[in-house]
Amino acid sequence: MLIRSAEFITSAAKPSQYPEGDLPEIAFAGRSNVGKSSLINTLVNRKNLVKTSATPGKTRLVNFFAINGRFVFVDLPGYGYARVSKQERARWKPMVESYLSGRHALRGVILLQDIRRDPGAEEQDLNDFLHHVDLPVLLVFTKADKLSGNRQTARVGQVEKYFSLKRDDFILFSAKTGQGKDRLWQRIGELSGLSEEMRPDALSNEKRSDHE
Repeated sequence: MLIRSAEFITSAAKPSQYPEGDLPEIAFAGRSNVGKSSLINTLVNRKNLVKTSATPGKTRLVNFFAINGRFVFVDLPGYGYARVSKQERARWKPMVESYLSGRHALRGVILLQDIRRDPGAEEQDLNDFLHHVDLPVLLVFTKADKLSGNRQTARVGQVEKYFSLKRDDFILFSAKTGQGKDRLWQRIGELSGLSEEMRPDALSNEKRSDHE
């Protein structure tokens, strides 16, 4: 996927603050410190499009990013961080569910799960909610480089049963090694309806056309 531009649009706490929804949107959701910012930055080949922090719970709003002027990534605030105040945790659910249930431009949700961690009730509740509102969900296991191949397989088998998944329903991803990047772009293309622009060979094809 050739990234020509990746730009922050706005942050929002409620629907009246959302940008115009004239481009397909893909949302990213997951527990605090799951590697959401690193994953998005890796996808768009930027170091700091989405600010990363050593302190979980820093993303408190719904953040919109325009990619190539053709589609939008939406970074949802992470959940489950104990040091965030009870009031802030209480605000997360209505803020996120309002976006997920009412945003017509939303084409699908990338649900992130740290491959080293057991899913909790919050992951299951979010997964159930996404299916309830009939949104396509792709589970991405982040930080795959932290486990060997055999341990990856074992962990995937455990979580498959937890979420009742099939093999095409999830991707192993590492921001450090790039594992899963091309496949994730492919699936994002399918969700957004822009598959041709997100093929793994799109970059090489475009380079050839530039020199013809």
